[in-house]
Amino acid sequence: MGKRSAERALSDSEAMARVRNIRVSPQKLNLVASTIRGMDCEKALAELQFNARRISGDVRKALQTAIANAENNHQLDVDRLYVSEITVGKAIVMKRWRARARGRVGKIMKPFSHLRVVVREREESE
Repeated sequence: MGKRSAERALSDSEAMARVRNIRVSPQKLNLVASTIRGMDCEKALAELQFNARRISGDVRKALQTAIANAENNHQLDVDRLYVSEITVGKAIVMKRWRARARGRVGKIMKPFSHLRVVVREREESE
């Protein structure tokens, strides 16, 4: 007696990695994610390694996880993988405050994000 396992949402030529609650705003994370959308995985890893933004290291880890999932869990060819989808979602927002002049309060919002990376194997071109 238990819950039945859900059907696989992705096709057989796809693998996914998900990172939740990354401490960066979704807007900033989406700037990094949009630079590698549609790229080959090898080029995307190189792009993220030399990206100046702080969060690019976490995106690189997520991409490496998706590649490892494709290789080990789904037996896909690593050399033919590309980033088919990379989506950014909004997570919780920590609310803090700071004392301001004349007894007022300044709100400080600390947003978190979710990241979902899907890699797909390229079709063989003849």
